[in-house]
Amino acid sequence: MFAKEQYQRLSNPQNNLKIMAAWEGFLSGNAPQANALRCMIDDSWRRCLDVQVDPARQQALPPVNEATLNSLQHKHRELLTAGKQIMAMARDFLAETETIMILSDPNGMILGVEGDPRALGAAEDIHLIAGSSWSELICGTNAIGTALSIGLPVQIHAAEHFCAGIKQWTCSATVIRDPYDGKIVGAIDVSGLGKTFSPHSLALAVTTASRIESQLAKREMGIRYQLLERSMAKMFSATDGVIICDRRGYPIKANERAAAVLLARGIECDLKITARIPSLSVGTFADAMSALAPEWLCEDWLEPIVDEGDRIGTLLTIPGPRQAGGSSNVARKERIEKAATGAEVMGFAGIVGGSHTLAQAVQKAKLLAKTPVPVLLLGETGVGKENFAQGIHRAGQPIERPFVVLNCGGLSKDLLASELFGHCEGAFTGARRGGMVGKVEAANGGTLFLDEIGEMPLELQPHFLRVLEAGEIYRIGETTPRKISFKLIAATNRDLRHEVVEGRFRMDLFYRVSVTSIRIPPLRERREDIGPLVAHFLRKFSDQYAADAKQISPEVIATLESHAWPGNVRELRNVVESMLLTSSADSLGMDDLPPEIERLPVHGNGQTEANCHAAIGKLEGVERAFIRDTLEADRGNLTLVAKHLGIAKSTLYVKLKKYGLNQVLDGVRGLAD
Repeated sequence: MFAKEQYQRLSNPQNNLKIMAAWEGFLSGNAPQANALRCMIDDSWRRCLDVQVDPARQQALPPVNEATLNSLQHKHRELLTAGKQIMAMARDFLAETETIMILSDPNGMILGVEGDPRALGAAEDIHLIAGSSWSELICGTNAIGTALSIGLPVQIHAAEHFCAGIKQWTCSATVIRDPYDGKIVGAIDVSGLGKTFSPHSLALAVTTASRIESQLAKREMGIRYQLLERSMAKMFSATDGVIICDRRGYPIKANERAAAVLLARGIECDLKITARIPSLSVGTFADAMSALAPEWLCEDWLEPIVDEGDRIGTLLTIPGPRQAGGSSNVARKERIEKAATGAEVMGFAGIVGGSHTLAQAVQKAKLLAKTPVPVLLLGETGVGKENFAQGIHRAGQPIERPFVVLNCGGLSKDLLASELFGHCEGAFTGARRGGMVGKVEAANGGTLFLDEIGEMPLELQPHFLRVLEAGEIYRIGETTPRKISFKLIAATNRDLRHEVVEGRFRMDLFYRVSVTSIRIPPLRERREDIGPLVAHFLRKFSDQYAADAKQISPEVIATLESHAWPGNVRELRNVVESMLLTSSADSLGMDDLPPEIERLPVHGNGQTEANCHAAIGKLEGVERAFIRDTLEADRGNLTLVAKHLGIAKSTLYVKLKKYGLNQVLDGVRGLAD
């Protein structure tokens, strides 16, 4: 925004004369004097000179013909619809100040104009009208073109314009950005003759742009609801990977099979970072040049999703393996039937492992399952928090009661609010006909599992707290409450106490959701469970893919036990699935390990040190040897050792004492000195 001193300086007629003199000197090849121009204006003038903009230009180019303008307005119809609705709210201000408001596309082409009739007449004289381009490349320094060039709010007054015919105008503009990916989709401008110069014009432009972006976000949310509604029935494929992509080509939802099928086909597409597939962008979001599809993408896998004649996204179905060779048809059929009927053991029965720390967590969960109080599950990503939530639900609720899951991470505030509370028909643009039941209401009588509750936007937290305290919910757009009752299980990998201190999580909500808590240990703290987990996953995936059962070598188990597992059980599951799918051998060996799993040191007899100890039943020797090797590699730097082992420094001290490695530490440090 304009500082008061800056406004006073620019509004001074003497300053305008100085800028005119600087402009004339600039065109003659003389550099402006220090402080004669604002840096932004100096930079813009230089850009204009570089591309040979005509400084004598009196007006913009004539507007395009009606058919071309209609085509552009149709292409940017969402921006134009949102813009007109917001611009109409500024009519009184525009009339009082003899100014106009202009909406342009990202190239500076004017799509629509609103404002005072007196200013509209003057604007026609310089082609400041719909269908004319005001890019900096054509019209030189001007608020619309310069704002689009630098991506920031700008106010350009009188002589600061580059072209002579525009210097009697004062203009304020800022860009409009796509609320989902931040790309510039247009600009909003407030313009008038020089006498209308006011700092409030720039404030109005910025506020208007923000409101348009908000309207675009609501519109996009409605479209995504329609996209998900029209695609969800096809997500539940037992063999195929299914991915829903929005109009921009970003994957917004994938079924459980997608990652495995991509991996099995050797396709590099990380759904966790939602990499864009440019060839799937459509409409306004399509690239100017037709984007090439990735080599792995087959056209037969694509299904356009259309709503009311407009394509709102794409359903990408990647065929999975139908059959695996090497086993009899009878055995394969038995495994398929078993997978179809028994698919996944849920609840506490699905938690594999017999370590003491895991057993303690399961026992506490079983006790809390019988109580109505909220439970907070604490643990790193991938430790199995949803399995614990399933177990608590199944142990404490009749089987017919609902178990509803919602992940609070990765959703915008508006989308999460609608997912939580639901909405009535007509609550916003694109709202589902007949309204939508939210996750809270859907969990009535059963269990609501909120994963990543620490990601819940601060603005939504008081509304959710009221639901917990009052036992009633208002759908978005409704004024009548609905009574609800459910057991809350929340989960987080954040330190919520720290989030409270930092002001990112409400203290009253923290104490409401953490009446009781369970810490689920990370995999590195229960390495004895890795062997049973590997065996469990091998059986599971053999059944799922109707593949022959595979053995796994002891040295592979030993190597897996030595890994830090930052992704915990989920990471181990993915590794086992990948090894099973990419190996054609009957037994999985060291060569089948993915590259991110570090191999242990090998002795002269061809065995890893871990395997030497495992062979004689001394599994603790595996850990001792690995810690010792890490001590030597890091030259006794315990901070680095703890980091590379994936354990806390306090835990490292305990293990050094347990395994008698303090002398080794002293020796390593002595060599380093």
